[in-house]
Amino acid sequence: MIDNLEYNTEREHLIIPEYGRHLQKMINYAKTRETKEERNKLAKAIISVMGNLQPHLRDVPDFQHKLWDQLFIMSDFELDADSPYPKPSREELSSRPDPLKYPQNHPKYRFYGNNIKTMIDVATTWEEGKMKEALIYTIANHMKKSYLNWNKDSVEDNVIFDHLYELSNGKINLKNSEEDLSDSSSLMRTKSKYSNKGGKKSKKKYSNNRKRY
Repeated sequence: MIDNLEYNTEREHLIIPEYGRHLQKMINYAKTRETKEERNKLAKAIISVMGNLQPHLRDVPDFQHKLWDQLFIMSDFELDADSPYPKPSREELSSRPDPLKYPQNHPKYRFYGNNIKTMIDVATTWEEGKMKEALIYTIANHMKKSYLNWNKDSVEDNVIFDHLYELSNGKINLKNSEEDLSDSSSLMRTKSKYSNKGGKKSKKKYSNNRKRY
């Protein structure tokens, strides 16, 4: 009896392990059948079992197509059976996908982020008026806050205005503006207020509920 034991190290490699070894044996058995009629019958039965083993795939588009593709892949493309869908090829499975083209953005002022440049470009397309003015000052205040997150020290409004003028290619000019941006201390205080509030609350909660054993 001990001589008939099988160890995983001695068994064949499972191509799709989530279906288990018994299903792999069923596919291997189907490959050995001599008549195509019998192989087709076994293939349909195996597809039915695969569908029951993967019920979450029923919501996936082309559910049956996916199962048939997996059947031929698990047979190492050696199962000669009729499929209602085009059979996958070994070359198609082993081919490498085309490399993705990642956007190569190298902003001059990285601490502002790429979204700021997008916001500035949108603001330049708006018609003159109170809405555009409000958007520009919102962008400028956000730039000031981002600058403080990077620098941690106070920053003059003129620096932000210069950067905004440069990033907008001269289309937004607040250098002679009589309105000031939000105070640096208030911007940093707003950030620390919300960050500390959550920390204090969680600390108090765990200290009050702590039990001694």
